[in-house]
Amino acid sequence: MTFEFRKMHLDEAEQAVAMESICFPPHEQNPAEAVRAAVREANDTTICAIDPATGKLAGMIMGLATDDEHFRDDFLSTPALHNPGGKNVMITGVEVLPEYRRQGLASEMMRRYLSAEKAKGRACAVLTCLDDKVAMYEKMGYTDFGLSASVWGGEQWHEMRQELN
Repeated sequence: MTFEFRKMHLDEAEQAVAMESICFPPHEQNPAEAVRAAVREANDTTICAIDPATGKLAGMIMGLATDDEHFRDDFLSTPALHNPGGKNVMITGVEVLPEYRRQGLASEMMRRYLSAEKAKGRACAVLTCLDDKVAMYEKMGYTDFGLSASVWGGEQWHEMRQELN
């Protein structure tokens, strides 16, 4: 299947909220209002994959730019921390709807996302993930820096980093 890749449109915020609830258990979800705010306030650090047959979101990556070096939980709940000129990008969500998984969509979105962020001059991309996703992100070029300070959802997260420039 060939997808359209682009920044998320403002009118797709509700699809993004729905995707969050499908892709993460309740205790790990970003708050719905934070997802809506991220689409409004940090749209320049999003990418989505659109299913050409339906015109709907199949997957998305959301993030925010900052000069911070490490991931903080408030990046998930406070999109207003987005600094468009920030030297790093904190990835706050990588999501693919179940029916589109195992087709390489997350990897393709990530490749395009990181290329766009590198072109903006970002130094590093940082994300957090659970143990079972570490190998997937390592295949995408990330390095595991061990357990993160993040305690989002009561979980232990790994901080994964990829140097861009």
